[in-house]
Amino acid sequence: MKKKREDYISWEEYFMALAQLSAKRSKDPSTQVGACIVNDKKRIIGIGYNGFPTGCSDDELPWDREGDYLDTKYPYVCHAEMNAITNSSNKSQLEGASLYVSLFPCNECAKLIVQVGIKEVVYLSDKYKDQPVFKAARKIFDMAGVSCRELNPGSSSINLSLVKE
Repeated sequence: MKKKREDYISWEEYFMALAQLSAKRSKDPSTQVGACIVNDKKRIIGIGYNGFPTGCSDDELPWDREGDYLDTKYPYVCHAEMNAITNSSNKSQLEGASLYVSLFPCNECAKLIVQVGIKEVVYLSDKYKDQPVFKAARKIFDMAGVSCRELNPGSSSINLSLVKE
């Protein structure tokens, strides 16, 4: 009898890989972020990436990081977490769910995460942890009882082929 494969990815690697794959849809030239929301039955209930609001042109709004505020991307971009929540297939299942995200959430996303009842945030990078909006996010999560942890995957990459075998 043939044995099952032993080199499969874990559930956490799978969900984070989906977040990372979603980030590939982002048109942001400097920061691509993806998010995947999972319920307690390991069912994906929302997915998103950072980009401009539906109906707003990717060619007419700025992608700049510096300059006058209205000439930067910051007042216009919807973060991956927001998009995953608003794209959720079943809003009632957000309560108690886990969010897998490639970059630790900002304070605005933290407020939204708490408000919909997500109880766990699993992230890959926290490279902006010393900036005030991320410190505020940690405070919000701590006060609301949302657990946060960095994912340390078993492997650094997953290779996919889009060609039939």
